[in-house]
Amino acid sequence: MKKLILSIALLCSGLFADAQTETLLSIKPAGNQIVSKHIYGHFSEHLGRCIYDGFWVGENSSIPNKGRIRLDVVDALKKIKVPNLRWPGGCFADEYHWRDGIGPRNERPKMVNTNWGGVIEDNSFGTHEFLDLCKMLDCEPYIAGNVGSGTVEEMAKWVEYLNFDGVSPMTAIRKQNGMDKPWKVSFWGVGNESWGCGGNMTPEYYSDLYRRYATYARDYAGAPLKRIASGASSDDYHWTETCMKNIGPGRMWGLTLHYYTLPTGNWGAKGSATKFDEEQYFNTMKNCLRMEEIVSKHAAIMDKYDPKKKVALIVDEWGIWTDVEPGTNPGFLYQQNSLRDALIAGTTLNIFNNHSDRVRMANLAQTINVLQALILTEKDKMVLTPTYHVFDLYKVHMDAKYLPINFTSPDYSLGDKKILALNVSASQDSTGAIHISLVNLDPKNKIALNTDLGELKWKTVTGQILTSAQLTDVNTFTNANKVHNAKFTGAKKSGNTLKVELPAQSVVVLELK
Repeated sequence: MKKLILSIALLCSGLFADAQTETLLSIKPAGNQIVSKHIYGHFSEHLGRCIYDGFWVGENSSIPNKGRIRLDVVDALKKIKVPNLRWPGGCFADEYHWRDGIGPRNERPKMVNTNWGGVIEDNSFGTHEFLDLCKMLDCEPYIAGNVGSGTVEEMAKWVEYLNFDGVSPMTAIRKQNGMDKPWKVSFWGVGNESWGCGGNMTPEYYSDLYRRYATYARDYAGAPLKRIASGASSDDYHWTETCMKNIGPGRMWGLTLHYYTLPTGNWGAKGSATKFDEEQYFNTMKNCLRMEEIVSKHAAIMDKYDPKKKVALIVDEWGIWTDVEPGTNPGFLYQQNSLRDALIAGTTLNIFNNHSDRVRMANLAQTINVLQALILTEKDKMVLTPTYHVFDLYKVHMDAKYLPINFTSPDYSLGDKKILALNVSASQDSTGAIHISLVNLDPKNKIALNTDLGELKWKTVTGQILTSAQLTDVNTFTNANKVHNAKFTGAKKSGNTLKVELPAQSVVVLELK
C-alpha cells in the first residue's frame, strides 16, 4: 500500500477568540491491526423497559412483531449492523437461573428482580427468545453466566444445552423445547462485576473461582468458547493485575472493564440528562475523556503478562449515567439522550478504535430505554436517539484496517480549566476507502483543518455530520428528528489537499475515495 501521510493544520479563523494555532496530524499506513466490528456491540439487561416494553411486546400486542419481538426495533438495529448483543445482564445475570426461562411460557416460574426495582420477572423472555432475537438481528449472542448465585454445574449444563450436538440430557431437553440443532454460542462471560453486585469478591478469590467455572464450561465440537473473565471497575488496576497473573492469557479470551461517564463524578447525584449548563457539560466531557487513561493503563498491565496481546480487553459496559427522568421508577434507569451523549459516543468509539490492538469488543449500556440508549419506546412509538445516529455514522469502521494517528489537539477552555477539543480515528475498508471520524467537543469554536495527504491519490471526499443548535437538544416522540445525521459540505479537495471546517459541538465522518 502507498505510504499515507496526512498533515493537518488547525487554523483559527477571525471567528475564533484565540490566536491562530497550527497542529500537525499524521496518519500512518495500515498494518495488520483491525478495528473489530465487535467494538460496536450492545448490551440488553432485564432492567426497566429494555427487554419488556422494549424488545418484547405483549402476547396480543398490535405493535408489529414476530414471536413477540418488536420489528421496528429489529429493523433499526439491523441498519447499524449490531455485531453482538450481551444478555441477560449486568447484575441480573448473577441472580438468573437459565432453566427458569425455558419450556412452555405459562409454566415458567416467576421471580423478583432484586437489583432493578423489585419488579416481578415472569421469565417469558429466556434463552430461546434471546437467541431468536440475535438471529433476527444477524448478530452474535454474548451470554453472561451466573457465578454469583449459581453453580458450576448450572453453567456447565447451560453451555451443553446451547452448544452440544449429541446425545445427553440437556440436548434432549433442548429438542423437546423445539431446537433440534445447537446454537453454538461462542462469547461466554464467566460472571459479571464480581467485585460488586456479582458477589463482592476479592480479585484473588474470583480468579480462582473463574478457573473452576471455566474448566467445566466445555468446548464442544464446532463450538469453541471465547471465555470472558469478569474484569475491573474503572481504575481498579489491582483487579486486572491479579486476573492476568492468576488466570493467565491461556485460560481466557477476554477480560472485561466497566467505566461509566458521570456528569458530576458523584454516584449519589449524577446530574440531569437534559438540564445542564456549560460547566456541567465541560465536567462531563472531562470524565468521558478519562476512558483514554483507564484503557491505556489496563492495557499496559495486560501487556506485561500477555505481550502478544492474545487476551482482548472488553469494555462491555460504558456510556453516560445520569439521574433518571423525573417521575420515572428510579430502579429502571430511564434517561433521555442529548447531543452531549452523541459527543460522548463518538469520543469513546474513537478511543476504542485507537486502542483496537487490545480493545476488541465493547458494549454500550444499554440498547433500549435504559441509560445511554440507542432507542426509546412508548407503546407503539419509537424514537432513535442522537447516540444511535453516531453508531450509524461509525459503522464504516467495522472490521476495517486501523490507520494510526498522531496529532496535537487544540484546547477547549472554560475559565482556568481545559480539555482536548478534538479527537479522531481513521480506518481503511476492504475497497480502499478511507474513513476519518472527527469529534469537536468545543461548543463555541470551529476547527479549520488544512490537510496534506502526501502520496495518497484520491479523487472525492464526502461526509456526514451530527450536530444541533444546543447541547441539550434531544429527540422526542413528538419531534423525533431534531438531532439527526445530515450531509456534510464542509470538506473539499484543493489539489491534493483536504480542507475541512469542523463545526463546534459536532461529530463528522469523512469518506475519501
